[in-house]
Order: sequence, then C-alpha cells, then structure tokens
Amino acid sequence: MATIFDVADYFRSRVDYEAGDNITPLKLQKLCYYAQAWYATWNQSERLFEEEFEHWDHGPANYALFDKYRDYKWQPIDPSDLEDFNPAELFTMQQLETLGEVWEAYGDFTAKRLENLTHQEDPWLQTGSNEVISVEAMVQYYSQLAEE
Repeated sequence: MATIFDVADYFRSRVDYEAGDNITPLKLQKLCYYAQAWYATWNQSERLFEEEFEHWDHGPANYALFDKYRDYKWQPIDPSDLEDFNPAELFTMQQLETLGEVWEAYGDFTAKRLENLTHQEDPWLQTGSNEVISVEAMVQYYSQLAEE
C-alpha cells in the first residue's frame, strides 16, 4: 500500500517548478486529504494510504506529513529530492487515475483556497478539534458531491 509520503511526492512531482510554480506544506496537506477522500469514495471505502487526518485549525492535517515539512513553515517545499521519483513504480493505474483527477480538480488552487474549501465541508466541520476525520465521514460526504 502507498503511504501519505508517496502521495505527497506524487503531487510535488506534478508542480511545474520551471514555470515558477511551487507547493507549500499547507497545500500538500490538503491535496493528500482530497486524494484519500476521493479514492475511498470511488473505491468502496478502500483507503489509498493508512495514515489518518485530524481536524486542525487550518483544515485536515496529518501529523507525520506536517512533521516532515515543518521547517518550511509557509514557504515552498524544495523539489530537489524528487529526481528519482517514479509514480508508476508506487501506484496502481486506479490510484494514478484518482491522483490525476485530484490534481486536475484542486492542483491550481492556492493553499488558502483549499483550506477554505475544507472548512466548508462536513468531514472537517463535524469532527472535533484534533480528532481523527474518519474515512467513513469522507465517503459519506464526497459520495453526495459525486452524485450532483
């Protein structure tokens, strides 16, 4: 099974750094959250990765991912460690399709816009501060959106 760090590296690898684009820890947290939410929604509650998200002030967050990139604070993450990253070696075609869909839907949004989106959605709204946002809550909410 993939890890949240594999998913984070996937999104980091999609950034067009040569065009001047970048990705911050906050944006990375939200993209990984949406990847987990949509993958579980489209795959009968199957998880993309085992790591959990909690309700934090700035939206859904995973502590291990936060800890890995904490020194960047609000600054862009350095892409230099992605040279050998090969998504085809880590993910199934189904997982890559979901990751691609999430990138297409959310990749152009700023970190703050993604934070604001999550603050309007039930999984974050209905979970207490610092509590785990359940995959079941994600599936229940995003299934309704998928039907619209």
